[in-house]
Amino acid sequence: MVAAPRVPTPAALNCPNCGGVVELRGFSHTRSAVCIQCCTIIDPSTPELRVLQQFDERLRVAPLIPLGTRGKFRGRLYEVIGFQVRAIYVDGTAYSWHEYLLFNPYAGFRYLTQYDGHWNDVVTVHGLPSFTVHAGRKAVHYLGQAYRHFQNATAETSFVMGEFPWAVRVGEQNVVDDYIAPPYVLSSEQTGSEINWSRGTYVAGTEIWQAFQLKGAPPPARGVYANQPSPHGGKVRQSWTTFLWLSLAWAMLLAFFVFSASNREVYRHRYHFVQNSPGEHSFVTDVFTLEGRGNVEVELRTDLDNNWSYFNLALLREDGAQGFDFGREVSYYHGRDSDGSWSEGRAKDAVVLPHVPAGRYYLRVEPEMDAQASAQAPSGMTMNYELVVRRDVPTSWLFWLAFPFLLIPPLLTSIRAASFEGQRWSESDYGTASGSSSSGDDDE
Repeated sequence: MVAAPRVPTPAALNCPNCGGVVELRGFSHTRSAVCIQCCTIIDPSTPELRVLQQFDERLRVAPLIPLGTRGKFRGRLYEVIGFQVRAIYVDGTAYSWHEYLLFNPYAGFRYLTQYDGHWNDVVTVHGLPSFTVHAGRKAVHYLGQAYRHFQNATAETSFVMGEFPWAVRVGEQNVVDDYIAPPYVLSSEQTGSEINWSRGTYVAGTEIWQAFQLKGAPPPARGVYANQPSPHGGKVRQSWTTFLWLSLAWAMLLAFFVFSASNREVYRHRYHFVQNSPGEHSFVTDVFTLEGRGNVEVELRTDLDNNWSYFNLALLREDGAQGFDFGREVSYYHGRDSDGSWSEGRAKDAVVLPHVPAGRYYLRVEPEMDAQASAQAPSGMTMNYELVVRRDVPTSWLFWLAFPFLLIPPLLTSIRAASFEGQRWSESDYGTASGSSSSGDDDE
């Protein structure tokens, strides 16, 4: 039977400033430690415990994860041994975030960072990324992944607590460049001639709370973080793919209804109308037969020219059992003005009566024209027109009415994804301009 690995016992020393006990959980890896009683930074590697720095007690910040907390994270047991607050300054405004140093004596170090409720699991990378250019801006490639440059800033340490594998200082500054490929962020930190690279993975605060068995709930995430995965990631492409399939189905149904309609012509006749002719202008057509089921289209074709006409119409069943009253106005005007030639209306029109039962029918027709136009011009006194009646004509307006609704889901998804990316990039060195060229699918 193999015995479980022995967990080393933390060493302890006394602070040379206040005498308080300082536990060293990082063992030989620890290059600096902070006395939590008096905020003194000491070098535990020297026999005399050299004091590296002492900072103002009023700068103290309470970590959300207390030092010494242990939890199983990423499959290993880690202990929180260090905590620091860092900040960058943009236009005189400080933007601070928290960093937690985790340690496992067999797996080494990793970090948890927190800014406005957004968390990242950060590890040091081995090997250097290769520099490139994306859309005219800096970018890097690492392990087959492209990262776009997000921001450059100088980060300053404003508070430390616990122990660290380097000689930490309050006021220490590093030049930081962040490159993102959500949910990852690749960061370089330069101090003098030394550059260190790390990669962060966005992680939900609830996962950290569960891993370290913390009380309460993590702070809510505010805004959009640099490498926060878009909730619309992948949905944009998926929604447009769904739209294409639905459009194909829509087109097939439209073609089926158009080509399956019989569109039979059951009546056609030409007429001549004189506006000022004496007597009754109304008349009835010959009887025609409507077979089967479906709609009926009545089309009016006129030779109107800069005039209008109104038709009082009625489709009446020969036996008097049923009738449909309706009317149509036909008008056509044209001319030229300072902007060129123009036209309005058409010299023909049609109306579709839905669900007309089979039977023998006739039309009652009563046309009328513009009396003033007829009096002013002889050509306005007469009109030639043709009546055409068809059975079961294809009607596609319902399909065209439904088509815009197919566009709503992908358009809304695209707008939401673009808005999310706009918020992300508005916090970068490139403002909203870069966000406008991004899409939700970048976060797949």
